[in-house]
Amino acid sequence: MTDVATSPVLLAEKKQAVKKNQALIDCASGTVGGILQVLVGQPFDTIKVRLQTQSVTNPIYSSMMDCVRKTKEKEGFKGFYKGTMTPLVGIGACVSIQFVALQAMKRHFSPNGDLLTNSQLYIAGAVSGVANSVVSGPVEHIRTRLQVQTGAPGQGMFFRGPIDAIRQIYTNYGLAGIYKGQAITVAREFQGYGAYFLAYEWLVQRSMQTRGCQRNELPTWEVMAYGASAGYAMWLTVYPIDVIKSKLQTDAFDPAQRKYAGALDCARKTIAAEGMAGLFRGIGPCLLRAAPSNAATFMGFELAMRVLSN
Repeated sequence: MTDVATSPVLLAEKKQAVKKNQALIDCASGTVGGILQVLVGQPFDTIKVRLQTQSVTNPIYSSMMDCVRKTKEKEGFKGFYKGTMTPLVGIGACVSIQFVALQAMKRHFSPNGDLLTNSQLYIAGAVSGVANSVVSGPVEHIRTRLQVQTGAPGQGMFFRGPIDAIRQIYTNYGLAGIYKGQAITVAREFQGYGAYFLAYEWLVQRSMQTRGCQRNELPTWEVMAYGASAGYAMWLTVYPIDVIKSKLQTDAFDPAQRKYAGALDCARKTIAAEGMAGLFRGIGPCLLRAAPSNAATFMGFELAMRVLSN
């Protein structure tokens, strides 16, 4: 006679309930990581985008520090957090999607919790990046549009904020306007998050094997160090793509007024005008941001997972 507590039906229902709860935990933990990522990284991102998108022939900033100084003088400390509300909500959702997709792919590849191969880790990360791009594309488009507006309120700012930007763009150009630069965003997210999660998960797996411990027993400083390393693995492999994305997303909406016909045309014109260095403009603040921003992301995610899983 089959015990009621161990009947196949009840076991299946219990397993399904655990999977649902785990997805919620992954989502909540990813949101915590995403919020920390924005709060720590937004000032660096603002400087990066302004350097990436300024005119070559008539630049506003002579260097990274000049951009920091002028932003502080003209707009105050809040200038570094211009456009933050969009990523605070959007990037929180993006990182949540990333981790839900990543954890789902890891469970798909290894239902019993065995260590994954490097190729499996890369594919899991790449899938999470593509899933995340549905939200990250428009979120970064709106944030980038706001970040390059350098005037103070009342001095010719075209968008008054993220909601106004979304309203105006959607009214005039529809959903395609909101998703401007989406193809290059998907390409960046695929490679970027493939490298990102491969680096982080490989370091975590290696540490677990060396220490003979469980994931939740890793010290916080180690989690943060691996997160910082993952940030470098991502940006060092996709930065030129990110430069092109920023240029395309701040280009004119009207085809007759656009500087670039597409990603390849943008890359060609950038190299012709600035050399290969043009594809790495603004990398300084990006690399400065990579360590603290991604250390905070993974710290938030791992600590939230530990708390919520108990």
